Amino acid sequence: MRIAAAILTFLLGLTLLPAGSASAATALPGGKATFVVSQGHLKAASQQNWIRLGNYSFAKNGTVTAGFYLWWQRNPKARQRTGTTPDPSCTTKAGGKATRVRACQVLTAGGFTGAPSERRTGTYAVAGDVLTIKWKIAQTWTEQWYVRKSPDGKLARLDLKRSTLATHGYGYGSNASYGTRRAMSSVRAFPRALRQDLTSWAGGKLVRSANQPFGLSSFRQCSGTTSCLTYLQPSSNSACQKEGGCPKYGGGTRANISSIQYYLTMISKTDRRDTLWHWCTCLAMERGEFCYTGNSHVKPLMQIVDDSGAFRGWVGAEASFSTDGSRAKDMLAVLRITDFR
Repeated sequence: MRIAAAILTFLLGLTLLPAGSASAATALPGGKATFVVSQGHLKAASQQNWIRLGNYSFAKNGTVTAGFYLWWQRNPKARQRTGTTPDPSCTTKAGGKATRVRACQVLTAGGFTGAPSERRTGTYAVAGDVLTIKWKIAQTWTEQWYVRKSPDGKLARLDLKRSTLATHGYGYGSNASYGTRRAMSSVRAFPRALRQDLTSWAGGKLVRSANQPFGLSSFRQCSGTTSCLTYLQPSSNSACQKEGGCPKYGGGTRANISSIQYYLTMISKTDRRDTLWHWCTCLAMERGEFCYTGNSHVKPLMQIVDDSGAFRGWVGAEASFSTDGSRAKDMLAVLRITDFR
C-alpha cells in the first residue's frame, strides 16, 4: 500500500506543474497574435535615418517572427509605379482648377509592391503591460512596448517604450490573420473619425504632429477601379504656396492654385498593404507636367484589422527620397491613422 501511495503522489505531482514551468504557454501581447508595425530611426542631425513597415506574428511558445519593408537614407529607393490608374469616375484629364484628381498612375515607395525586404525571428515575454522582444540577429536588438487594449477588447496597441535601434514606433494587433484585409469600399464606409499622429524628418528637422483629422469621408470611391479612392483637396493654407516651390501657380500668385492631389490605393488583395500618394497640383504645373514626377509624398500603409475583421485604420511610413539625390530633401515619417490612439 505504501508503494501504491507513493506512485499516486508522484503522478499527482506531475499533473500539477507550476505555472512557470517549461510546458506553460507564453501570454500573447494583449491576447493578440498578429500585429502591423511601423517604426523608424529618426534623428534631426542624421542623414542615416531609416523606417520599417511590416508585421509581427507571436506564437504561444514564446517566439516571434517579423517581415519588414525597409527604407534607409543610406540606400535610397526611387518611387515605384503601382500599376493602378484610377478610372474616369474619380479622376479627370483636365488640368487647372478641377474638382477631381488627375488621371495619373499611383506611385508608392520603392519595393513595396514586392515581398518584404527582410525577415527575422526572436523571443518575447510579457510582464504586466510591457512587451519585451529580443531579435536573433547579428547585432543586439531589443525593444520594449507598452501594451494597451481597446475598450471593446478587439484590438491591442503597442506604444514604443524603448528600442536599441528605433526611436519611434506604432503597432496594432488582433487575432485576425495577416491575410485578412478590407476592400476599399469598406474602408470608405468606416463610420467613425480617424485621427493621425506622426513624426516626420525633413531638412534636418523633426516635426511631431498629433490628433490630426483624416478626412476619409472626403475621398471619392472609384466605380471602375474599385481598389482606389481619390480626393482633390481644393486648397491649403500652408502647403502648395508661392514660397513653397510654386512661384507661378501656387497659393498667393495670380493663378492661386493650392490644391492637393490625393490617391489611396490597395497594393495587395492577400495582405494588409495599401498606399497613400499625394502632391501639390501647382508643383506639376511649374514643371509643365500633368502627373508630377518630382518629390511627391509616398506613404506605404498597413491596414489595422480587429478581431472581428473590421477595418480600424492604418500604421504607415513615408519613404519619399529626393529625386535630385540630395538626402537633405528626403521626407521620412512614422505614422498611424486610427480611431484607437
